[in-house]
Amino acid sequence: MGAQHRGAAVSSDGFDPLIHAPHRLQICAILDTVDKTEFALLRERLDVSESVLSKQVKALEDAGYVKVTKATRAGRVRSWAAFTKAGRAAYRGHVEALRAIVG
Repeated sequence: MGAQHRGAAVSSDGFDPLIHAPHRLQICAILDTVDKTEFALLRERLDVSESVLSKQVKALEDAGYVKVTKATRAGRVRSWAAFTKAGRAAYRGHVEALRAIVG
């Protein structure tokens, strides 16, 4: 058995139940292609509310997979999400586990 977070064990083949949830898997797929991305883009791409996005990103952040940064521009707070090294590795391991499952 591999790593464990929030009660969900990551299997030795890299399958990660935390990442596997559909919205979190979509978030990870986007983050794997960029250095960081703004929450507004994630919200638009996933077609979810701000609260749904925040909940999903928070789960990834709590696992140490995502780092969230905030900055104020033109009087507005903007938030960005980026993979941590552990998050990128976990996502890529999960993708490999899925590839092994589907053959």
